[in-house]
Amino acid sequence: MSDEAEADEAEQADDVANSEETTESEQSGLQAGDFVELDYTARTVEEGTIVDTTYPEVAEEEGLDEEDREFEPRTLVLGEEFLFEAVEEDIIGGEVGDSGTVEIPAAEAFGEFDEDDVRTVSVNKIPEDDQYPGAQVQIDGQQGRVETLVGGRARVDFNHPLAGEDIEYEYEVVGRVEDQLEQARSLFDMYLGMDLEMWIQTDEVEEEELVQPDEEGDEDDEPEPETEIVEVEKETLYIEANPQLSMNQQWMMQKQQICQQVTDLLGLDRVIIQEIIDGSGMGMGMGGMMGGMGGGEGDIEEALEDADVDADEIMEEIGGAAEDANE
Repeated sequence: MSDEAEADEAEQADDVANSEETTESEQSGLQAGDFVELDYTARTVEEGTIVDTTYPEVAEEEGLDEEDREFEPRTLVLGEEFLFEAVEEDIIGGEVGDSGTVEIPAAEAFGEFDEDDVRTVSVNKIPEDDQYPGAQVQIDGQQGRVETLVGGRARVDFNHPLAGEDIEYEYEVVGRVEDQLEQARSLFDMYLGMDLEMWIQTDEVEEEELVQPDEEGDEDDEPEPETEIVEVEKETLYIEANPQLSMNQQWMMQKQQICQQVTDLLGLDRVIIQEIIDGSGMGMGMGGMMGGMGGGEGDIEEALEDADVDADEIMEEIGGAAEDANE
């Protein structure tokens, strides 16, 4: 082998070694699918207007409403579009404790401003309480902001409020969430903004399993499929449904998709939602409500008094109806 060929081979070997070292280094850092705790502040580049923050001191300085939310590190999943793509790319391969600043062009943030999305509509499509400049309105399924009202027409901007704005995103990776239950809690907080009672346990479940048919016998005969009952383990996330969850619009519309993503991200087999109906505080009960099924006249009067209605008037009506029936 010539000296030149040996040199080329050595160079290729170095390139492969460096590539493997780089890949190993990247894989040892944070990767897509990791749950990380992130502190961040996002501002518009041009005006420096605050978009969002997790820092309480920044929130106080900017006069943000501290009653609606707690300003603290947020748990997010890398690679699942909970962050701007450019920010994720900056974090992946790094470590806990890393920080950085990423500038996101408008097109990759909240979109470019589109003049065609500023339209004139009939003022009749806007509720009376929202007929003023600056009001946020829903028209034909689109979110918009009222700009002007003249006569029976309104000018409404359907662009995102931050459309056309480049965003500066300053972040610090403050932790990594490894506990599966904490990961589940963080997912529901991201999806619904709710802290729910939940737990994970392994259940023994009976399932039907297809049995391999016996190959012996006439080749022309189709063997009938056979099944047997087997016990399998199911990693299950249990969630205790509360009234807030049951009435949550996003949950009602996307329950299936949310649970599917939770099982995929956490490696679970299933999610079970438990609804608890507490019988206490149900008032009179069926007997008292139905009259002659367990409650006498005195019981009815007492219940009506508790209900803050005119018990005498109601009892007179009941008595009159009974006399008409007897006649």
